[in-house]
Amino acid sequence: MLLERIARTSLAVADTSSRLTKIDLIASCLRSLRPEEVPVAVAYLSGVLPQGTVGVGWATLRDMPPGAPEPTLELLELHAALTFLAETTGPGSTTARRNMINEVFAQATDVEQNFMRRLLLGELRQGALEGVMVESVARATDASAAAVRRALMLAGDLGTVAAAAVADGSTGLARFRLEVLRPLQPMLAQTADDLESALRRIPAATLEWKLDGARIQAHRAGDEVSVFTRNLADITDRVPEVVDAVRALPVDSIVLDGEAIALGADGRARPFQETMSRFGSKLQVPQLRAATPLSSFFFDCLHLDGEDLVDRPWRDRLRAMAERVPEPLRVPRISEPALEAAVEFFESVIRLGHEGVMVKALDAPYEAGRRGAGWLKVKRAHTLDLVVLAAEWGHGRRKGRLSNIHLGARDPETGGFVMLGKTFKGMTDKMLEWQTERFLQLATRREGITVYLEPALVVEIAFDGVLTSPRYPAGMALRFARVKGYRPDKSPLEADTIDTVRSIFSGGPPGPP
Repeated sequence: MLLERIARTSLAVADTSSRLTKIDLIASCLRSLRPEEVPVAVAYLSGVLPQGTVGVGWATLRDMPPGAPEPTLELLELHAALTFLAETTGPGSTTARRNMINEVFAQATDVEQNFMRRLLLGELRQGALEGVMVESVARATDASAAAVRRALMLAGDLGTVAAAAVADGSTGLARFRLEVLRPLQPMLAQTADDLESALRRIPAATLEWKLDGARIQAHRAGDEVSVFTRNLADITDRVPEVVDAVRALPVDSIVLDGEAIALGADGRARPFQETMSRFGSKLQVPQLRAATPLSSFFFDCLHLDGEDLVDRPWRDRLRAMAERVPEPLRVPRISEPALEAAVEFFESVIRLGHEGVMVKALDAPYEAGRRGAGWLKVKRAHTLDLVVLAAEWGHGRRKGRLSNIHLGARDPETGGFVMLGKTFKGMTDKMLEWQTERFLQLATRREGITVYLEPALVVEIAFDGVLTSPRYPAGMALRFARVKGYRPDKSPLEADTIDTVRSIFSGGPPGPP
């Protein structure tokens, strides 16, 4: 396929706010692709590069050749060129990379050049989010969206799944299996306002601690152990105590979902940033382990000794985990409590410094990659994971630092972000120094004291309620918003949506659990 078709599809998708129209446009494009072209097209239409980063910025793209009169550049030609850029290093590489990028741009039309610039600079904001892409793959083939989601859960890569669906439909998707030592997308939870409403929605449930730690997925095959983050990054060499705990289990193979968390001597949770500090460096791991040891708490078992458990109900997975994982490594829980016992359990969790509880349906399968209705989270106060859209230069004690941050919720319909207000509360001096440096790296433009940013950082915000506000596009603003901490383990695509904010707004200010 010519790159022109991808570029024009991208423009059309960006030009409509209709989810159904986006799906139809992408599905039509996918039907025209050869199987080997599908993974690349899916990545490009999602606004990402299969190679990750290729080291091309504004300076490189400043003086490109004029656009070609007719489209001739093939999609896979661009993919090969970008692979060359990603892999070319060493003496002479600067000239070779420059020649390659000039050659590719010389073959591209104006439409294709504009698309490539935005793709290379990470500026494709067209609303082709994963949910839209899953539906598009299903529409383009004879497969159901549920089958595409399940294959994606097991494969962890939408391009690979889409290629199988385009080539062989449902038959191709059915070939995907859970593979030990290859991560799968984690199941996520919906939010409940309080325990009473959560237990009404899930009457046959377990309640377990909701830890303020870092999500991990641990795999073991024989003596080989791998540990992954919620974003599927391999952190095995950074968490040796987690590896040791999993390797000591009486199993041949297992896949566990859980949390790693730094605890104080009193058993209370240490600040989230201390836990995350263990994930950020491959250096001096023994010293970091001594200073900030991690405890492992597992809450789900997805595979055990050759048997996949993802489609089994939660009660079966819980039983399998209890047989092989010792109690100190399992998240504490109670089963099918009455409301009074549930409230008492919740309060005990809060006293230990944790976030709240998870309410889980005993008959629910593991819905990887989705916010399944079978898992509900209940917290003491409202919190949202939002995206930083801009920041303002501070004054007084904060002069010279970017302080007041603009907060945005994700809009699933447009793929953009809706501003909900600003806050400068909850920031330490160390945080101010870090975010000023990081914000300037992400700056896209400046207006007066405001620095607008690439929407790349997720921050956890606590607040007391949602108020009507004509100042902001959604007509709502957060009341008494304050920063709990940045979430480097989450991508902007995992930020809370404007629909979640509307739900909180319609339900009024938060009450007791």
